[in-house]
Amino acid sequence: MKSTVCTLAVLAVLAPTAWAEAPAPKTFENSLGMPFVLVPAGSFLMGSDESPEALAKAFPSVPADRFRQLDDEAPVLRVVISKPFWLGRTEVTVGQFRRFLNASGYVPESIRDGTGGYGYNPKYDPATTARGDNFEGRDPKYSWRNPGFSQGDDEPVVNVTWHDAVAMSEWLSRSEGHRYRLPTEAEWEYACRAGTRTRYYSGDDPESLLGTANVFDADTAVYWPQWRQQGLQGHDGHAFTAPAASGAANGFGLYDMIGNAWEWTADWYGEDYYAHSPADDPQGPASGNVRVRRGGSWHTWPFYARCSFRNWNTMETRYTLVGMRLLLEAER
Repeated sequence: MKSTVCTLAVLAVLAPTAWAEAPAPKTFENSLGMPFVLVPAGSFLMGSDESPEALAKAFPSVPADRFRQLDDEAPVLRVVISKPFWLGRTEVTVGQFRRFLNASGYVPESIRDGTGGYGYNPKYDPATTARGDNFEGRDPKYSWRNPGFSQGDDEPVVNVTWHDAVAMSEWLSRSEGHRYRLPTEAEWEYACRAGTRTRYYSGDDPESLLGTANVFDADTAVYWPQWRQQGLQGHDGHAFTAPAASGAANGFGLYDMIGNAWEWTADWYGEDYYAHSPADDPQGPASGNVRVRRGGSWHTWPFYARCSFRNWNTMETRYTLVGMRLLLEAER
């Protein structure tokens, strides 16, 4: 298989007006047709020190007790990302994942273990289940091929486990001779913020996400009307996943860092990790039980789509909201 990793092509990337003066990012496309953007080295403030009172004012419809469950976003620390890296311009899409499976012979975990994934079923009633989950599963009828709603090849793949994401990165590393992996949690937040310090890279106002992020909004609320007040009041035109790069890019030229699909990171989750994290290139705790995922999804309330919000799952989790974005280490 031919490798195009070393062939760079500078592409024009559409960016919001506020970033119009920024130079076009350096990008390239790998052997699976996945575009990557070069993220420069730098430093940023990681986490959030917003008070429960300030958050309650900004998100009046969110239950008050949820503002007191964010201790893991603090303390805010200045983090240095000492090396540039290439990051997927978008989340891994259905078509890219299919090409990986066809080329590698890898069988996704939800199919290999026979238990399937989760999916949207309009006839499913969460009240009839012990977990009260929003989606039906696990069920063999659901997998990366079928999350319960139709997807095009240009939409983010979901129902992929952490192990699936690692398998794809390891296969690409072997095939192309360059190291692919999942981003660390610090690399992810640095890339997401792209030089901003606001709740979202589009600003502090949740409604600023319209045009940049596919999160829970008036279109999604058609299917979950009980949460209409928790979502954006406007429409982005997508009730479920959207084609990659449907909205505007952030300052680094990356799309969908917020919304569309949650993204696995490399890190184990540690609730108090920020209190003792190294400042330079933090790698997360040395061990743990669950891995961090970031960025929110098409079904995520804007409150939980903030750049600083942290979530986690077991490595074998496969869910209709969870996908991935890969990192390629830059060679010096």
